[in-house]
Amino acid sequence: MKTFPLVTLVLAAGLRAQTPAATRGTDYLVFVAAEAADRISLVRFGPAGARIEREFPIGVMPTDPDGPHGIAVSPDQRFVFISTAHGTPYGSLWKFDAETGQPLGRVELGNFPATVALTRDGQFAFIVNFNLHGDPVPSSVSVVETEQMIEVARVPTCVMPHGSRLNPQGTKQYSACMMDDQVVEIDTRTFAVSRRFDLSGAAVAGAASAPPPDAHMAHGAGAHAAPTCSPTWAQPSADGSAVYVACNKANEIVEIDAAGWRVARRFPAGDGVYNLAVTRDGKVLVATNKRGQSVSLFDLASGREIARIPTARRIVHGVVLSPDDRYAFVSVEGIGAEPGTVEVVDLTARKRVAAADVGQMAGGIDFWKMEPARP
Repeated sequence: MKTFPLVTLVLAAGLRAQTPAATRGTDYLVFVAAEAADRISLVRFGPAGARIEREFPIGVMPTDPDGPHGIAVSPDQRFVFISTAHGTPYGSLWKFDAETGQPLGRVELGNFPATVALTRDGQFAFIVNFNLHGDPVPSSVSVVETEQMIEVARVPTCVMPHGSRLNPQGTKQYSACMMDDQVVEIDTRTFAVSRRFDLSGAAVAGAASAPPPDAHMAHGAGAHAAPTCSPTWAQPSADGSAVYVACNKANEIVEIDAAGWRVARRFPAGDGVYNLAVTRDGKVLVATNKRGQSVSLFDLASGREIARIPTARRIVHGVVLSPDDRYAFVSVEGIGAEPGTVEVVDLTARKRVAAADVGQMAGGIDFWKMEPARP
């Protein structure tokens, strides 16, 4: 394992936590992965501001960056699962003890494993094999049994799958195909593709089932037009009735009706809309704008953007929401030698209230727990 010195927190210049009365006495803890530093940081935010609580390294070879990318905390809060994208030649999924940061297991997956999602019982992890490098050929979603850390299935999907998320019922997993302009739905009971949705062009239509493998292989190998949407995220709604898709190239969000498998709405988004999250009450959609250096809040009843909050640094990446729907925690990669940042957005006040510097290229982020505040 790699070793790194423990890094103390430096608050981003000019940002201080503002503490509403509703959250006084509560700390919020999130894990974030720094892809260029092979380091996982636990960030604590509360009345005392935002700071790094502790850190631990990830990787095999100290001289070979492993590139932690996706991160997911188990439903029982005991474990943290992290994908490392830069393997030789393949990447891995790691399992860590959430309290101590000690590694508990690792399994090799496909090329460039990225976003991670867990089933409601934590038994299975779904990881997209993004396959960033090499020829634009169809890749896959890996399914890992998390107790023994065994890959039990590798489901062929599309070119450059990204943004693995499960519906709240735990029955469907969704990912977006950046180069195929598709959303792919996997049945979590059969580990097989159940439906595809074509996002290309003006005539958007769904497919009730997956096309024959040979047909999709030809499609994925380049026998199609350049992507017009280039989706990077597929986020189910709070009740699972809709799937929101971030069209990174088109700067719009497409809402898919999950039952009818059709477009319900489209609404304009920020420049380079990238990752999405929905409040538990189903009222607000939060979107990171990777090129736009900002975070957008959408009122889902109207589809209207109600706020766009600038971030202190550029290359905005991931977002996770607190269980009480009060805060959004946003990872920002930074540019060049800049550190990565976790920025905290108050969803009620609709403004940025705190930030903490972490390792370079902060990306994957997930919520751990809330607990009584510490000084």
